[in-house]
Amino acid sequence: MHQRRRGLGHRIVALSLMGLTAGALPVQACTNFLLKAADGTPIYGRTMEYALETQPDVVVVPRNYEYVGTRPADAPGVKWTSRYGLVGVMNLGQPFVSDGVNEKGLAGGALYFPGFAGYTPPAQAGTRTALAPWEFLTWVLTNFATVEEVKAGLDNVAIIDLPAPVVNFTLPFHFPIHDASGASIVIEPVDGKFKVYDNPLGVLTNSPSFDWHMNNVRNYVKMSPVAADPLKISGHTFAPFGQGSGLLGIPGDPTPPSRFIRALGYVASAKQLPDGPQTVRLAEHILNNFDIPLGFIDSAAKGGELEYTQWSSVADLRAKKYYIKGYKDQVLRSIDLMSFDLDAKTLRVAPFKPNLTPPALEFANPS
Repeated sequence: MHQRRRGLGHRIVALSLMGLTAGALPVQACTNFLLKAADGTPIYGRTMEYALETQPDVVVVPRNYEYVGTRPADAPGVKWTSRYGLVGVMNLGQPFVSDGVNEKGLAGGALYFPGFAGYTPPAQAGTRTALAPWEFLTWVLTNFATVEEVKAGLDNVAIIDLPAPVVNFTLPFHFPIHDASGASIVIEPVDGKFKVYDNPLGVLTNSPSFDWHMNNVRNYVKMSPVAADPLKISGHTFAPFGQGSGLLGIPGDPTPPSRFIRALGYVASAKQLPDGPQTVRLAEHILNNFDIPLGFIDSAAKGGELEYTQWSSVADLRAKKYYIKGYKDQVLRSIDLMSFDLDAKTLRVAPFKPNLTPPALEFANPS
């Protein structure tokens, strides 16, 4: 057995996944989507917004790595051993990820779900089935290969209402999950039970619930990448100004309902590219449209901080390659999960250090 990890029982653990520190407002602006290449390769992309900066690290978790979950008052938590290797983003040295992909191509993230997430009271959950909210995604990605397996496995676990240390409140999440076949689901803990939705659109943001977002799409049924026809009224013709009029009225603000519709617009209209590597770059371009710069969302007047996009990630679910770029360094970096020894005895960690100096462009030698 590999060295076990005692969940988030340590004081710093509350910060480990979601970039929250004392005084910070919750993360509320994450955007997730799935694209498919012409050869069938699914490409997953997401942004992660924080209110205060917390340095992320990229971690590779091997097979047979032993985890121990968290219970109130340091009571013994659920134990499990990773069945599959995993690459993802962690913070402050704890091997619980807020985003990642495993060696079978199962990928997913934890997205903020305030006002709607509802977990099981700790007293009503068995010690062998209870996970803290920040542990659930890692449990999924280390145990399952497909979304169908995830669906079947949810009867064996519960997420408990457990305040995270330091911030002293319960982190509300829902979880988009995708697999190498291109299937997608959304898992939403509500009133102590899991609501699981098939997600044919592959898109998710934050609150409200996924079924609400699906109904909201009906408000945008005329959304199209094709320019609108000229309007004729009383003998006058009104032609659109330039291209893009088919998307006139598509929301551009950073609220979760607006980002859901905008992400759907990009995903539905994106030109399908031949393979995974080209679609990774396409996903990166789409992610750029959800990048929140410092100052655009300012909660300082209400006791918070400036929320912004701290990092964005992309995953090729067939090649099992994971990509990440940060706010201070927009160069996309790659990690090939299958190039690691997934039977190793220890974690592999790469600190995600920003490079503020753009790489110099290389010129050809004069002829």
